[in-house]
Amino acid sequence: MSLDAGLYPVPEGHLAAVVTHLETTAVAVPDSPFPDDVSIERDLPSVERYRALFRAIGAPWLWTSRLKLSDSKLAEILSDQDVEVWLLRRHGIDIGVVELDFRVAGECELAFFGLIPTETGGGLGKAMMSFAQKRGFSRPIKRFHLHTCTLDSPKAVPFYLASGLRPTRRQVEIFEDPRLAGYLGEDTAPQHPLIET
Repeated sequence: MSLDAGLYPVPEGHLAAVVTHLETTAVAVPDSPFPDDVSIERDLPSVERYRALFRAIGAPWLWTSRLKLSDSKLAEILSDQDVEVWLLRRHGIDIGVVELDFRVAGECELAFFGLIPTETGGGLGKAMMSFAQKRGFSRPIKRFHLHTCTLDSPKAVPFYLASGLRPTRRQVEIFEDPRLAGYLGEDTAPQHPLIET
């Protein structure tokens, strides 16, 4: 599909984001250990616990994909042997997630990666990315990849580039505003103003 350069209307009640896909074909970051008071453990959290952490991390960036799934569909994904959910904990409290998806043969998708807002900016991201890439390439894969978008933190793409991932393609995603659909509160992510329908 080819579009002429220019501006295009976004349907009422929807948002638009530019999605950037990035990848690496080998571990591209040096070892970076976690602080002594932070652990990372593979877990099979309940749907409720997973969604609570997903909201805590992703609400500022309008993450909603896992909020829209039925309980049974989300439980099916989380319990898949080729999906690894790794939870970061500080003093026993969930503070972050590294979710690796190996369901496509020869690939590892970093499906979800993030920290609760009070934990960002302290250097944990480097340890998380080091862990994610090493864990990804511990299986026989040829590609470790992820995608992010313009609704995410403005620090996301620079961080991924500094982590040795290279951009491969872009897409435009248009989707229903999750605040109007009731998945998130109307006061969520004020940096993306809500346009009432």
